[in-house]
Amino acid sequence: MAELHKVYDFVKLDSVYYSGSHGIDTKGPALQNNSYDKNYQQRSFDNEGNEFIVYQQAKDYLPAIKKMLTEVKRRTRNIAGVAVEDNKFCLSVHYHHVKDKDYKRLEKEVDLMLANHPVFRKTGGKMVMEIKPSIEWNKGYALKYLLETLGFCDYSNVFPMYIGDDKGDEDAFKVLREIGGYPILVSSTPRVTMASYSLQSPSEVQSFLTCLSQWGFNNGATARCP
Repeated sequence: MAELHKVYDFVKLDSVYYSGSHGIDTKGPALQNNSYDKNYQQRSFDNEGNEFIVYQQAKDYLPAIKKMLTEVKRRTRNIAGVAVEDNKFCLSVHYHHVKDKDYKRLEKEVDLMLANHPVFRKTGGKMVMEIKPSIEWNKGYALKYLLETLGFCDYSNVFPMYIGDDKGDEDAFKVLREIGGYPILVSSTPRVTMASYSLQSPSEVQSFLTCLSQWGFNNGATARCP
């Protein structure tokens, strides 16, 4: 899970939408054809005067997340290898470098902290515990929000595709299966998934996207990469 500004720093294009923290924080060019809850959706301007739209489903939880960040750092500071990442609307507790014998202790400390914050929940990822608000929102909802906000409700006229390698991506895979899209899992080993297709590595993803862009450029908007 990545914070929105980190996602933007990878790409640095102002003409596309970005979504971070499992889709809880979304930002992109301002459009007129949307009807989402105005309590969480706002219009603003950047330093150059360009208007953009921000959708933050969990903004009410920001003060509590800041408190939890301090607490989880305090609780885990004596466990070697722990890395706590502040993703603004979510916290990620990475344990790639934690020894096996210390994992249970780490999990216990995180669970004890969560006992004091019942409106939050813990989910798992690739060697990471993710702490986020217990709201009805995930990458699947974020995907639907983007499609609807961009005016792509008629799924027969678009080519929705989602590529991911994490457990949290399964929610988006499920949505794409329901609407006839193209959910693609990135994994070098077989596993149970809602994805319909797979690629084995990031390098294969790059090759696939390169092929797709070249095919579309040469054959028009309706072209599809074989």
